[in-house]
Amino acid sequence: MKNKVVLITGANGGLGTSITRIFLEAGASVTGVSNKISAEEFPQPNFTAISTDLTKASAANEVVQSVVKRDGRLDILIHVLGAFAGGKIIAETDDATWDQMQDLNLSSAFYVLRAAIPHLRKSSHGRIVTIGSLAACEPHEGLGAYVTFKSALVSLVRTVALENRDAGVTANVILPDTMDTPGNRKAMPSADPSKWVATQNVAELALWLADDRAAHTTGTVFPIAAKP
Repeated sequence: MKNKVVLITGANGGLGTSITRIFLEAGASVTGVSNKISAEEFPQPNFTAISTDLTKASAANEVVQSVVKRDGRLDILIHVLGAFAGGKIIAETDDATWDQMQDLNLSSAFYVLRAAIPHLRKSSHGRIVTIGSLAACEPHEGLGAYVTFKSALVSLVRTVALENRDAGVTANVILPDTMDTPGNRKAMPSADPSKWVATQNVAELALWLADDRAAHTTGTVFPIAAKP
């Protein structure tokens, strides 16, 4: 990853932290974006922090332009940003929950992809890795809004893969099951986190997909199941 310019969204979340660290350790120049993030969270000279709301198209455009202005190009986009809400059937899902799931799990990806793709096409190493959810593979009662937009994210990224093969850009989706994060441990204190997906494993897959070795892997969905 040395000399590679990487943009990571949701960079300081439960999974985003592992992904940001692994790219920094690999020598990439990383810009990490989140609603609230500081350079002190990843105290390395090759890290830049940007705090902004990527559910706004203008914010996504500004972030990408900032990276390109500073580093001269953009080689890799790792889109981790997302959120979970569940517990209500469709007939009882309120507008606020529906809008939140759409904004955080689909619209943010669309805005960042739209802004980044023209620059990724100019790179000789254009890579897109998006983090979805294993829940996107099947409908789930009480998770309608969440699953709807996580499923749409898969279609969005696979479409991007088709539209940009001619420029050598790859686009893939990782679909982890429940991950071992501080947030999930707090939300499910009675569960066994040893069965959950380790964030480091997801980070290592993301790093591989961004590597030269994965240049011919595109439009692919990678499910990662928890232990039974």
